[in-house]
Amino acid sequence: MSDFETEDTEETITCLQITIYHPKQEEKAVFRGLSFHHQQQLRADDIVKFGRDSNICRFHFADSRVSRVQFGLQFFRHFNSSEFGFEIKNLSKKGKLTVDGVELAYLNKVNLPDNCMVCFGDYQMQLEKQEGQCEDYFNICFELTRMPLLQEKNLVLKKPVCESSSYAQFPTEMDENE
Repeated sequence: MSDFETEDTEETITCLQITIYHPKQEEKAVFRGLSFHHQQQLRADDIVKFGRDSNICRFHFADSRVSRVQFGLQFFRHFNSSEFGFEIKNLSKKGKLTVDGVELAYLNKVNLPDNCMVCFGDYQMQLEKQEGQCEDYFNICFELTRMPLLQEKNLVLKKPVCESSSYAQFPTEMDENE
């Protein structure tokens, strides 16, 4: 038997890929406390906090508009399953946190879908889970994007213009019996 045959099988580690955007990220350097394009290994039993306070938060933002502790992520194994997941909890009393458009109030938590959008203030984060088998550790990797991840829908109501005139005629409502 060769050494190759008797070696332990290498476990893959679950990775949370976080693509992040802020409209003033270049002017204000709000992400100077983050390391990009590099997987950071964390213990499975850690509650990973994000916020402004670098003494409390593992990942901090250099922005006075971010709460001292904005939110926390917890790694977990689904009940009666070998699949792992993440839950997110809003830890800010003042700041709104949304997950795929659903607003979480202070201390509310939800399980993160495998691919989702998390927003607070002007921050937009796309989180994508890459599945692994390791139950002792998980990785987080940040990517920076220069384009907004979420496009605001600016709906401007315009009056219709008739082809034959410069003013609009709106149909009048009629009763079915008329």
